Amino acid sequence: MTSFLETLMLLALLMAASQLGLWLQTRLHERHFTRDSVESVRLVATILATFTAIVLGLLLTATKRSFDANAHTLRTLSAQLIELDAQLREYGSEAEPIRGLLRRYTAAAIADTWPSEPAPSGVYPHRDPRQPASIEYSELTELLTQIDVLAMRLNPADAFHQRAASRINETMSATLRTRWMLIESAGSTIDWPFLIVLMLWLAVIFLVFALTSPRHAVMQVVIALSALSLASVMYVILELDTPFSGTMMISSTPLRDALAHLDRPAGPVEMPQTQPAPR
Repeated sequence: MTSFLETLMLLALLMAASQLGLWLQTRLHERHFTRDSVESVRLVATILATFTAIVLGLLLTATKRSFDANAHTLRTLSAQLIELDAQLREYGSEAEPIRGLLRRYTAAAIADTWPSEPAPSGVYPHRDPRQPASIEYSELTELLTQIDVLAMRLNPADAFHQRAASRINETMSATLRTRWMLIESAGSTIDWPFLIVLMLWLAVIFLVFALTSPRHAVMQVVIALSALSLASVMYVILELDTPFSGTMMISSTPLRDALAHLDRPAGPVEMPQTQPAPR
């Protein structure tokens, strides 16, 4: 179920609760609306509203922090891909097949994670539309595993290539860890039972508010705007909780920047010239 549908459900629930409160006004006897009764009901509703506002504020803060953390992890992964490509270039022609696989992985990751955006050029694996959507695409995992195996099979011929191969393997291990961290932290953290309870709290608040409010057009507009505002807050929370789906997605710019670095032609490596010792 999308965040938009869940938000519409909450909006409909709040409006229904407020209409129920207005309807109960016409059915209850006047003795139930004495000054002391109304003040007591509003006090209880204020306590519940305060508690709900605290929970919503903490939830919004937590989801925003998680969203920013995932965005930072994606930037870290992109930087590691750029670093790995630079180290493979330094190693020489023996590492060119690995660079080709690394380019295929980066392009496939962009096309698979952001299917609504323009796909990168080139040949790379594409997800079968019949497969369920998931940030963990098995063919991308196989590509990275193949890159890791080829990197470990590099056969350095001298001390320079030994150091280069060691750096490549270290960066590859860090890249794999970062990718799995991104996959494991990208899922939703809000449970349905918690969300239902929170919606019920909001519904009770709107019911009590409508029950003790005057029945005129201005109050109807205030109730509708309040319900819309709270529903929009819940929409933002649900969107931030799923950083790789919906309308509020993490930007693909870091990975596209990494792909642009991978596509740059390799320039000549200039070795420093040794100056003759003074006589």
